[in-house]
Amino acid sequence: MGNQLSCFKAYDIRGELEVELDDDVAYRVGRAFARTLKLKTVVVGGDARATSEGLKLALAKGLREEGCDVIDIGMVGTEEIYFATSHLGVDGGVEVTASHNPINYNGMKLVREQSKPVSGDTGLRDIQKMAEDQPWLDEADNGIKPQGKYSQVSILDDYVLHLLGYINVKNIKPLKLVVNSGNGSAGHVIDALEMLFEELLLPIEFIKVHHQPDATFPNGIPNPLLPENRADTSNMVRQHNADMGIAWDGDFDRCFLFDEKGEFIEGYYIVGLLADAFLKKQPKAKIIYDPRLTWNTQEIVSQAGGIPVMSKTGHAFIKERMRKEDAIYGGEMSAHHYFKDFFYCDSGMIPWMLVAELLCVESRTLSSMVAERIAKFPSSGEINSKLADPKAAIERVLAAYKDEAIAIDMTDGIGVEYKDWRFNLRSSNTEPVVRLNVESRADVALMQSKTEDILKLLRQ
Repeated sequence: MGNQLSCFKAYDIRGELEVELDDDVAYRVGRAFARTLKLKTVVVGGDARATSEGLKLALAKGLREEGCDVIDIGMVGTEEIYFATSHLGVDGGVEVTASHNPINYNGMKLVREQSKPVSGDTGLRDIQKMAEDQPWLDEADNGIKPQGKYSQVSILDDYVLHLLGYINVKNIKPLKLVVNSGNGSAGHVIDALEMLFEELLLPIEFIKVHHQPDATFPNGIPNPLLPENRADTSNMVRQHNADMGIAWDGDFDRCFLFDEKGEFIEGYYIVGLLADAFLKKQPKAKIIYDPRLTWNTQEIVSQAGGIPVMSKTGHAFIKERMRKEDAIYGGEMSAHHYFKDFFYCDSGMIPWMLVAELLCVESRTLSSMVAERIAKFPSSGEINSKLADPKAAIERVLAAYKDEAIAIDMTDGIGVEYKDWRFNLRSSNTEPVVRLNVESRADVALMQSKTEDILKLLRQ
């Protein structure tokens, strides 16, 4: 492995095992992370992948050899690292995870104090440079530097109590929920919540799918955005007459919802639902949203007396903007939901709990809550095109559509708006892919025909 570490991406560390990422790289990341940010104590955890434990221990070794104490919280999701970092008041945290990537990948998500993200422009490049240069290999400190301590701690009880704080338990009526933990990473949290609900006599019944951790990924890549991964949740919702289905990705920082008919609900409409719920409790609050699909969120927030604020897509940008605006909630159509009271971080557990409470308070089905909004602003969902020259393709589309447009927004890629429809086109940060989103005002046929026209032009 040369000095160049290609596993460092825009927001995190991710790479193919033994090609871009191994124990040696993890060790170097540990040393570089501790040294660059002068860390005294760091909390570490990992997902259910077979390789996560070894990488986590190699990382911990690197941290400790820089004199940094390590608190290992075991097999956890990314948001448990966010929680532990702020809850324990430590200097940083690392989750070893490749989220929804294939089984032959792994990676790391890094945060600093108060669970602030460490990404490209906030320290990740410095850590990369130091990890590549390995300045410690020729140090003649002869073991003078004392090694940091290693301890194992569980934060699970405190974390689930924190989650419970987002709902008013008095509102909860009998609910039947299908929960699909993918390949098990989220299972322990559901079990802990189930025990807590039983103690509080809350009438929530869980129907568990793919619940036990299984590092061989027998249920496919843990990515519910892939249509082929949705059937198991859908079928169980219908089979058990459940009120809602919930599925998570590999580190459960995203949750995907299915209505009582087993239909998958696009993340875009959940953003509007949660924004509305927060504004009922706190009118005039600010809500952050991403530029890909916007009309539904803008209208809901404005009508509820809130202030809609657009931010560039990506967790680092949204978190930064949320802190700056002191926003109560932020949502991306990719099923990332961010909460002020969760250290401005994203959680895959808080959203479904809020929606479950909403079902009880409104005594309506989930499909009826979103049907009106889906009809009002039908959308294409995100369509990816792998292209040889993404930049040229985007410019080709812009040239064809800009003259007639009412507005063009460059917050993230290009957002082009007309009276009855709009679209957003942006390049991926990590691959030669262009992502298209189209929405219209209550006109499905218009949305579909415009989607086809743009795709034809893009893929010429």
